[in-house]
Amino acid sequence: MEVLRADRKFKDFNYYNLKQDNYFLLPFKFHRLKNNKEVIVNEVGDFIIVDPGTVEKIVKRQVSKEDDEDLYANLLANFFISEERISPLIDVLATRYRTKKHFLNYFTGLHIFVITLRCEHTCFYCQVSRATENKDMFDMSIENIDRGIEYMLRSPNPHVTMEFQGGEALLAFDRIKYAVEKAEVETSKVGKGLTLVVCTNLAVVNEEILQYCKEHKILISTSLDGPKHVHDHNRHKPRASSYEFATNGINLAREILGHDQVSALMTTTKYSLDYPIEIVEEYFNRGFSGIFLRNISPYGFALRTEKTKYETAKFLEFYKVALNKVLEFNLNGTYFTEDLAKIFLQKMITPFGVGYVDLQSPAGLINGVIVYNYDGSVYCTDESRMLAEQADFTFKLGTLENSYEELYFGDKAMEISEVWANEALTGCSECAFQQYCGADPVHNHATQGNMYGYRPTSDFCEKNMSVIEYLLELMDENPEIKEIFEGWVAPRTH
Repeated sequence: MEVLRADRKFKDFNYYNLKQDNYFLLPFKFHRLKNNKEVIVNEVGDFIIVDPGTVEKIVKRQVSKEDDEDLYANLLANFFISEERISPLIDVLATRYRTKKHFLNYFTGLHIFVITLRCEHTCFYCQVSRATENKDMFDMSIENIDRGIEYMLRSPNPHVTMEFQGGEALLAFDRIKYAVEKAEVETSKVGKGLTLVVCTNLAVVNEEILQYCKEHKILISTSLDGPKHVHDHNRHKPRASSYEFATNGINLAREILGHDQVSALMTTTKYSLDYPIEIVEEYFNRGFSGIFLRNISPYGFALRTEKTKYETAKFLEFYKVALNKVLEFNLNGTYFTEDLAKIFLQKMITPFGVGYVDLQSPAGLINGVIVYNYDGSVYCTDESRMLAEQADFTFKLGTLENSYEELYFGDKAMEISEVWANEALTGCSECAFQQYCGADPVHNHATQGNMYGYRPTSDFCEKNMSVIEYLLELMDENPEIKEIFEGWVAPRTH
């Protein structure tokens, strides 16, 4: 017992002196890549890829200014070590951290209006329940549109995006017109900027609709899953080719609105997994400047059929083949991006954060996006609305009958806020890729049964970590690819 008491005595001050030899450690995390190299990442996302064993040398203060001149200089310049107890550039580091979290300054920017649940497609992986065309009881009421706009204007964000979704949004085009004209008047009164987006499969689009979109500067977002056989398989339209409707609609919309006013998204189904090259080529040949390789979301009908289910590892195989095809175009001199990689690279290479709500911490739900459903229900993300269509109302914030404060700052919002920062989640807080990733309580709940989630079995974690690691390895192994990636996130002048 006497020995135990002696061991518990306070040590001499020098025992706690963090400086050994010539530097202090600043906070950083590390990860061993598949090529056996190590990557170290600091609190603002700066990274350095180093040889095996370097992390141990850094921690043991065995990196010498004389013998490891380049490494020492990189560590010092990138806030991994400091020659003083408190770095003289600590305010610079703090400013850079604030810049990464700058999106929090503005609060909710994306306001999704589910204008109708009606749809003329019967896509087997649809993420929501859909109603047949003639059931206008599934259209958003004028009263709910008015209240949604009122709450949109309450957001402190100086520029808001009003996005119309469905069902097929254009089946309720009369409601869209009302909402657009009302929003334009009301935002001008308070001096807010306004971006308008319609999400549509383009099956019912016509020149009259597009001329209206041109007059009111409405952007078009559509779906294109790949070449004809892939798109028609994934996005079924009875007695017709959804691919023909989509591609004809894209051409007409570009002709009337302008080429860059039309964007497209793809969803990777089990069927899609066999055609990574063909899917990329479809986007390239259609004149898009890039493609977003998205895995299927675990919501709605996507969970009810074996046609859509696949392991995350299968998607990652698909993703790497498709990304390499994208890089092939770039290596041959043509600018063409992959948007998931581009989002990660923005966080890895630049000092700025991203507006993509799935990869933010604190999470983008409520902070970045809110959903006003056709029936007046309010959800914190589109995915949480999809869960509600399966009778899971965990993420329902309330209805448009509630006050703004009750919806945005009520008990449900407070409950979600406890798990929406990856800096405070076990498995994320110590992860080297924390700064590049995000928190997704809705995905955790849908796939693992609770908002907190469990990282070792999380497909969200598996996908993001694998993609980030692959990007790091590509940059380390090929300087030309690193230069291409830097070009993707650099400001473009044309």
